[in-house]
Amino acid sequence: MQCNNYNLSLTASTPFMSKKFPPMNPLRAFYVVARAKSLTKAAKELHVGQSAISKQLDVLEKYLGVKLFRREQRGISLTHMGQEYADRIIPAFEQISGATDSLLEHGDDNKIRVRTYTTFAAKWLIPRLEDFHKQHPDLSVLITNSVHNTDFEKDHIDFSIQLGTGDQTDTIADRLFDDIIEPVCSRDFLQKHAPEALYPQALLRTRLLVSHYRPKGEWAMWAQACAYSSEISDTPQMNFSSSVLTWQAAMDGLGIAIGQKALILEDLHEGKLLAPFNQPVRTGLSFYLLRPTVRRESRKTALFRDWILAQAATTQSLLPDC
Repeated sequence: MQCNNYNLSLTASTPFMSKKFPPMNPLRAFYVVARAKSLTKAAKELHVGQSAISKQLDVLEKYLGVKLFRREQRGISLTHMGQEYADRIIPAFEQISGATDSLLEHGDDNKIRVRTYTTFAAKWLIPRLEDFHKQHPDLSVLITNSVHNTDFEKDHIDFSIQLGTGDQTDTIADRLFDDIIEPVCSRDFLQKHAPEALYPQALLRTRLLVSHYRPKGEWAMWAQACAYSSEISDTPQMNFSSSVLTWQAAMDGLGIAIGQKALILEDLHEGKLLAPFNQPVRTGLSFYLLRPTVRRESRKTALFRDWILAQAATTQSLLPDC
């Protein structure tokens, strides 16, 4: 069987540029020493020697022009100015630490958040999820549906699965499998309108089933590639809000629909749908697994990516070699 291939510029006058910040490493050393009230404990926390801590404190004191610590026989203590400074610096560092922990927790829980089309989720992803849960019972997959491109900066999503060319900006794209289309209908519908299967073109004059998100343009693409454009020019059509409903209507004998081979392989194998023309057409698009380029890869995302790519490879191997 063959497929038919049819600068942000900052100036000195910018208000926030006038704000003064001390050297960050000395400031962090001051924060740890002031909180721990001990050079020894601070050195241990920062994994450096006490002399290195003392040098950092000297740098900060010289920058600020004030004495922050008193060196005493049994250690150090904050001066009055040092205590005032610490009272404001310590909460600031705690807020930074808390904000960072909160941000990192988004990638460290046991939930994998995936956004994709309703049809893709229903026909391909969900039927395979039990295998993932068996392999990784400590993880759960949360699926949300959308036909729009995911904005990883705004949406709390780990992955997006979309049909396209994989060139969305600021994302890493892994190709899952190709989009190959072909008319499908039920066995009863075929026997009723082309009983001897010698003239399947008759099916194209009955009723075309069309998905809102997979418009009649796909019918035109397939018909042009297979030289059937005149056959569908005046054929009535019935519209549905999603491909999954369109294919269900085809199973129930309401007409003939354009099927996406990768998503209906099981229906074809079980005989719920038939491909009477045996003329698949490649659309030039593929399904891609997308993830943001700037986000660190956690254990859960690495496991899900490896699993879904393995599943997709099996699907791709079952598609026509175009």
